[in-house]
Amino acid sequence: MSYFKHAEDRESLDLAPGARTHTFWGENMLLSLVEIDANALVPLHTHPHEQAGIVVEGELEMGVNGEVKVLMVGDMYIIPGGVEHYAQGLDQPCKALDVFSPVREEFKY
Repeated sequence: MSYFKHAEDRESLDLAPGARTHTFWGENMLLSLVEIDANALVPLHTHPHEQAGIVVEGELEMGVNGEVKVLMVGDMYIIPGGVEHYAQGLDQPCKALDVFSPVREEFKY
């Protein structure tokens, strides 16, 4: 078992048209490096997992429970489980690092 991972060494998992992720997980949390193409949409959805994240490249519009904000590099978010949210790419591609707890089994691939 290696303790070190690199996103490019792993195939991506499609989330929505124009949005994909590379995931890595331990026993209690999962990291998801999400890439969203310009103007691509990860539609409104919910899941029981708590989600926290940070924008690492580009800009991203995010709506959480009806509140909408444009996030830039360094902006963070925390979404409780069961709360509706979406993410929309803007004029350029963006990347965000999400952390989920507990591990999302459907993201283990």
